Amino acid sequence: MGRAGLRFWSAVLALAVFMVDVLTPLEGAVAVLYVVAILLAARTNRRNDIVVAATGCIVLTVVAYLTSHDLQTIASPALRALVSLAAIGITTLLVLQNHAATTRLAAQARLLNLSHDMIFVRDRGGVITFWNKTAEQTYGWSADEAVGQLADKLLRTSYAERRETIEAGLLETGRWEGRVEQRTKAGAVLTVDARWALQHNHLGKPVGVLETHTDVTDRVAAHNALVQSEQRYRRMFDASRIGVVEEDWSGLRAALDALPAQGAELRDYMARNPDFVRQARGLARITDVNPALQKMAGAASAAAFIENVDKLLGENDRSFVDALVAFAQGERFHEGETELVRLDGRKVPVLFTITFSPRSDEDHDVLVFVIDITERRQAQDALLAAQAELAHAARVATLGELSASIAHEVNQPLAAIVTSGEAGLRWLRRDIPDLKEVATTIGHVVAQGRRASEIVTRIRTFLKKAPPEQGVLHVGEIIEEATELVARELARDDVALVVETAPDLPPVRGDRVQLQQVLVNLLINAGQAMSGRPGSRTITLRATVDGEMLGITVQDSGPGIQADDLPRLFDPFFTTKDGGMGMGLAICRTTVEAHGGRLSVASTPGSGATFHLTLPHSQEHALP
Repeated sequence: MGRAGLRFWSAVLALAVFMVDVLTPLEGAVAVLYVVAILLAARTNRRNDIVVAATGCIVLTVVAYLTSHDLQTIASPALRALVSLAAIGITTLLVLQNHAATTRLAAQARLLNLSHDMIFVRDRGGVITFWNKTAEQTYGWSADEAVGQLADKLLRTSYAERRETIEAGLLETGRWEGRVEQRTKAGAVLTVDARWALQHNHLGKPVGVLETHTDVTDRVAAHNALVQSEQRYRRMFDASRIGVVEEDWSGLRAALDALPAQGAELRDYMARNPDFVRQARGLARITDVNPALQKMAGAASAAAFIENVDKLLGENDRSFVDALVAFAQGERFHEGETELVRLDGRKVPVLFTITFSPRSDEDHDVLVFVIDITERRQAQDALLAAQAELAHAARVATLGELSASIAHEVNQPLAAIVTSGEAGLRWLRRDIPDLKEVATTIGHVVAQGRRASEIVTRIRTFLKKAPPEQGVLHVGEIIEEATELVARELARDDVALVVETAPDLPPVRGDRVQLQQVLVNLLINAGQAMSGRPGSRTITLRATVDGEMLGITVQDSGPGIQADDLPRLFDPFFTTKDGGMGMGLAICRTTVEAHGGRLSVASTPGSGATFHLTLPHSQEHALP
């Protein structure tokens, strides 16, 4: 029934009591029945309705008394009227007090409904007596569905400890806090932080429990995921065969920010202030290392490794400075190669990668990944040794092909020596020896002898197996020596060699024999490509300067190279010649790249091939 209906029936009841009191001869305190009308009006939960109903009943009681009795004598009717008024007043006072208490409880209930936590009240038997809005939204049961149900049964609550122990602690202290698991109406499992408070009546007897629950399901899931991730990465950290170092560079960040030099000037500042670099190495605080790095450094434990961290890098190690510059410039990664000094003093070649935290982070954690490349370095050394053996074999094979040219080169000065010697003898056998002519012929003999000696020395140098010797070389001399070595071979095949060199070519740094071998191989290959072909056979060798590189081009007028063979031309053991080893061009490219240069080829079938060789040059070592 709505409020309007309650007001209507309250008024009807009051009028009915008034009519009975006025029109019937009943002698009882009929007016006492007005309290029923007041109680009916109180059900509207509005204070004004209660006051209006009480006032109306008092007025009707007084009117009924005045109508039925006079004021001349005060007898039992007056007493009954006073009893009725007292009953109406007392009832009204009690109803108003109940209304005030109900209003306060309703206000408190509204506050509980505003809470973001799930709140419900249960009695000592576990039956729910109050269920707030958040509990409705989270658990899925409405207040009407939840009230009257056993809380543990409804929510299927799981406790971490025995329920009896929890209840005993609640009775002893009046409070309990813990984490429990509960289920919603839809069957979802929730993890909640529970806080219980024991309620007492005015006699101090426990009558109920106020339970406040906070949903921490997502927080617990995130924490568990974080723990699992930490455990997973810890296993990876410890089991990895790559050395890993975790460092704190926050102190380094503060030191770098305080420097007067920043950006491009930072490297120069560190070069001028080596004391800062030594200080900075002490500021790189290691927080953790994995077992792989401990083994690499020869440390028995992480503590021993950390204590001796400054000994792991040599005094003149530049990799730390490069890492500092990368860190100061805000780079995310830095890679390099250095030597790790073990605790026993032995050096280990390593590759390292440093991962820096973003500049916005406050902790400035740094991860350094270190790979031992000792085996790779040994393999490289073995490969270089094998390459040197192959290069020596190729030089020997080349000399076999050049034997006719070598014989021609040596026979020329020998023949000149014999001729000059015979002429000198004739001048001496004259009746009057011409000593001046004899001296001239002896000078010719000496000059030709030196020429023969230089030819033999050059051939022995080309042939011998010796380690590479880096020196400042004049490219013109290398070209001249190489062309002299192949001149006879090219002449036999009727090949014309045209040499075009730019004036004042800058010097290069490298090994004379290796660069000479490259040119000899390219010239012989060009001559053999044109061997037996009709028409003009020409090789053009050009040397020019292109910026910071010196370029040498060997171009022939032969048949060229097939398009399918070009991608594999420099592969080891690939050859287009019958009986070829397939190592010449592979060794040539490796040799040129070892000198910091590049060797490439371009060809159009039927129009010859062009090999282009570039080498870095430096005016700093210009020859006179």
